[in-house]
Amino acid sequence: MITYQVQHIADIIHAEGPVTGNAVIEHLLIDSRKVVFPGTSLFFAITGPRRDGHQFIAEAYERGIRCFVVKKDFDNHSFEQATFLKVPDVLLALQQLAAYHRRQFNIPVIGITGSNGKTIVKEWLYQLMHTNQHIVRSPRSYNSQIGVPLSVWQMQPEHTLGIFEAGISAAHEMDKLEPVIKPTIGIFTNIGEAHREGFENDRQKAREKAQLFSHVTQLIFCREALAPALYPDEKDRDFFQPDCNFFSWSRIENATLRITAEEKQSGQTLIRAQYQQKDIHITIPFTDRISIDNAITCWCVLLMLGYDEADIQQQMLQLEPVEMRMQLKKGVNNCYLLNDSYSNDTSSLYLALEYLKQQAGGHRTTLIISDILQSGQPEELLYHELAEQLVLHDIDRIIGVGQAISRYRHLFERVMQNAEGTTLNAAQFFDSTESFLQQANTNQFRDEYILLKGARVFAFERISHLLEQQVHQTVMEINLTAMIHNLKEYQKHLQPATKVMAMVKAFSYGSGSAEVAKVLQFHKVDYLAVAYADEGVELRKAGISLPIMVMNADEASFDSLVTYDLEPEIYSFYIYHAFHHYLNSQGIGQFPVHIKFNTGMNRLGFETGEAKAICVLLHEHRTMVVKSVFSHLAGSEDPHLDAFTHEQVALLEQACLVMQQQLGYDFIKHISNTAAILRHPRYQFNMVRLGIGLYGVDSVNDQTLSLQPVATLRTTIAQLRKIKKGESVGYNRMGVVQRDSLIATIRIGYADGYSRKMGNGAAQVYIGGQRAPVIGNICMDMTMVDVTDISGVREGDVVEIFGHHIGIQELAAWAGTIPYEVMTGISQRVKRVYVEE
Repeated sequence: MITYQVQHIADIIHAEGPVTGNAVIEHLLIDSRKVVFPGTSLFFAITGPRRDGHQFIAEAYERGIRCFVVKKDFDNHSFEQATFLKVPDVLLALQQLAAYHRRQFNIPVIGITGSNGKTIVKEWLYQLMHTNQHIVRSPRSYNSQIGVPLSVWQMQPEHTLGIFEAGISAAHEMDKLEPVIKPTIGIFTNIGEAHREGFENDRQKAREKAQLFSHVTQLIFCREALAPALYPDEKDRDFFQPDCNFFSWSRIENATLRITAEEKQSGQTLIRAQYQQKDIHITIPFTDRISIDNAITCWCVLLMLGYDEADIQQQMLQLEPVEMRMQLKKGVNNCYLLNDSYSNDTSSLYLALEYLKQQAGGHRTTLIISDILQSGQPEELLYHELAEQLVLHDIDRIIGVGQAISRYRHLFERVMQNAEGTTLNAAQFFDSTESFLQQANTNQFRDEYILLKGARVFAFERISHLLEQQVHQTVMEINLTAMIHNLKEYQKHLQPATKVMAMVKAFSYGSGSAEVAKVLQFHKVDYLAVAYADEGVELRKAGISLPIMVMNADEASFDSLVTYDLEPEIYSFYIYHAFHHYLNSQGIGQFPVHIKFNTGMNRLGFETGEAKAICVLLHEHRTMVVKSVFSHLAGSEDPHLDAFTHEQVALLEQACLVMQQQLGYDFIKHISNTAAILRHPRYQFNMVRLGIGLYGVDSVNDQTLSLQPVATLRTTIAQLRKIKKGESVGYNRMGVVQRDSLIATIRIGYADGYSRKMGNGAAQVYIGGQRAPVIGNICMDMTMVDVTDISGVREGDVVEIFGHHIGIQELAAWAGTIPYEVMTGISQRVKRVYVEE
C-alpha cells in the first residue's frame, strides 16, 4: 500500500506552519462519524453550505484522529497531540492531494461523465472486464467534488485499470476534477435534463463536462446523445487533443459503430451493427432503451480495446442489473436484513459496514459474506484486513461463505480472540451457499441487523429469501438517499444558524419511524417531532438520541415522557398543571418542555394573551424549563392567506417577547412549516419544522427546489384475463368493456390503503412503461386494470401505484385528498423496504 508521511502531504498541499511528528497517512476522512483507522487517517475539515467541518475537530480528536487539514487556527493546548495543516481551501487541498496520488500511476484510466448512465456504464464495464484486470473504481456514485478524490485515493500498485465517474452541477467544477482523474480514455454518455439550472444552455453544460476529456487519447460517445450540444469529431474537434481517437456510435448517422437493428424477444435484445465494414452483433438480457444504450456504450469500449468478438458476445449476454442501492428489509424473528449483495469488493463492503452500524444502533450485528473475488491482494492479507475491519466496526458475528474465506478462518478467530468482548463462536464458515442453506436455521437469527455481502456467483438472493419476513408482494420502498437529498434542498434556503425539526409523526408519514429517524440523526438534524409519546418511546428503543418533541402529551404518557427523555408540548393550563403535579411528585425539576400558542389555527395552544400567566407559573414552580416557544401556521402555502400568516407571526412574536422578558433566558422560536420555509423565509426564527417536503412533496410548486420522490408503492400482477366486448369487471358489474380487452388483476386493494375512490377509471397505474386505467370497483385485496394497449405484459410483472412515474400528488388528486392522507393511509401489512444509494 502506498503511504505518505504527513510532512510530505504538507508539501503537496502547500500547508502553512511547522509540522510536528512523523505520522504515516493511509486513509482520508471527511466525516468524524466514520473513523475506522484513526492512527493512519487524515481528517479534512471541509466547509459546506450548512456544516463546517471544523466543528467536528474535537469529535474526531476524541475518536483518535491526530492529523487534520484546516483553514482556521486551533489552540494546540486543547489538542496537544494534533498536527494541523492549515490551507486557504480545504476541499482544494483534498483534490490536490488526490491529483498527486493519481500521478504516481501509469495505468489506463477510464473517465466517465454525462447527465445519466455514468454509474451503470462503470459497473457494467467492471462486470465485463474484472476477470482479466485488477480494477479500481468509484464506489457507488462517488462522482462529486469530494467523491472523486476519495475514489482516486483508492488506487494502489496492484491495480491495472481505473474507472472513475465525474458529475458536475455548475460551471468550472470539472476543471478541478480533471487533474484528479486524469483519464486516458473518456466516455461521454449523454446530455440531459439533470442540473440544467447550473448552466446557461446545453452547449455550455456539454463543454463544461467535456473538460474531463481535455487530455484523453480515446473518446467514446453516442452522436445523437450529444447533438446538437457538442460535436467532438467535427466542429468541436479543437476542444480535444489533436491525437485523440474518436469512437462514436449511432443509430441514424455514420459512426464508428453503426447500429442497424434491435430485435427484442423473451426479455433479451439482439443488437446488430456495422463495425470496420463487418456485420457484428451482441445479445443482452435487457429490453429497455436505457439499458440498450448503456450496453452499446460498453460494447464500444471493448471493441476499442481489442477484445475478441466471441468473448464480447459471451460476456454481454451475462450482464446483470446493477442494484445501486442497499436495501433494508424486515427479516425473520424481529431482525432487519441489509441486502447489499450486488457486488463484493472491499470499498463497497466498508461503506455497507458503516451503514449497518448507523442503522443498527445498539443492536447486535451479523455479517454474512462470500469470498471476495479479483481483489488483486494476496488472500491472507485480504482476509486479515477484513477481520480487523469487523472488529473496528464492532460487528458481533461473521458467517463466511466460500472456500477461500473458509481457508483463512483462523485469521478471524485470532483477531476476534484478541479483541475485547468477542468470542470464538462469533465466526462460522461454509464452503458454499448450498452448504450454508442446508445447515442454516432461522432461529439462530433474532433481534439483530444482518448484512448480506456476496459476489454474484454465490447467489445470495437465496439467503435473502430465507431470512426475509415473508409478506404479500405489495411493497412500499423508502429511498433514504432521496430523503437526505430533499433535506439538503430545504437547508439551502435556511440561514446557517437555523435549526431543523424533522416531523416523524404518524409512522413518519407512513414511511417507518425508526428507519427514517436513524438516517436523519446520522445527518444531524437538530430535533425530531412525534404526535404521541409511544412513537417517541419506540424511537428511543431503536437507539435514537436526538431531542424529541411530543405534540400530543396526556396524563397517561407522563411516565414515558420522563423515562425516555421525551419533551412534551404544553398547550393549555390543564396539561401544564397535570404535568407539574406529576413532576413535583417525582421530585423532578427543570424538565424540558415546548410552549405552544394559538395564533389562528384554533386547534391547540395557549392564547397569546396568556403568555405572562404561564410564565408566572413556570417561574414559581420551576419544574419545567422552556426549550422552545412556537405556533402553527394555518395557510402558509396559500398566497391568498399571506396577510393572515403575517398576523399569526406577529402574535407569536408578541408572546415570545413577553416570555423572554418574564423568563430571563433564551429559548428556540419556531413557526415555519415546510411551505413557509420557501414562501416566508423571513419567518425562520431559530428553527423550522420540515415535514412532507422531506418525502419529496412540494406543496408550493417552487421552481428552485429539486425534490426527489422518497416513497414508491409497488405491487405485482396476479393474473391476466382476456374478456369479450360487453363483459363486466368486478363487484356490481361497474366496469363494462367496450372492446375485447386484456385485464390485469393486481395485488393491492383498499385494505392496503388504495382508496375505493380510485376505482372505475378515476386512477391509473404504471405497467410496462405505460399507464393503465383502473377498471371496476376496488376490492379489499385486489384491483383490476385495463392493459389492452400495453404489449408484453406478463403475470408477475411489477406495477407502480405511485413513485417516479405517477406522483403521489397526482394520486391524491384522483382520490380527492392530500398527499399526507395517502402516505399515512398505506396499511402496515404493506412491507416497507429501505434503500440507500
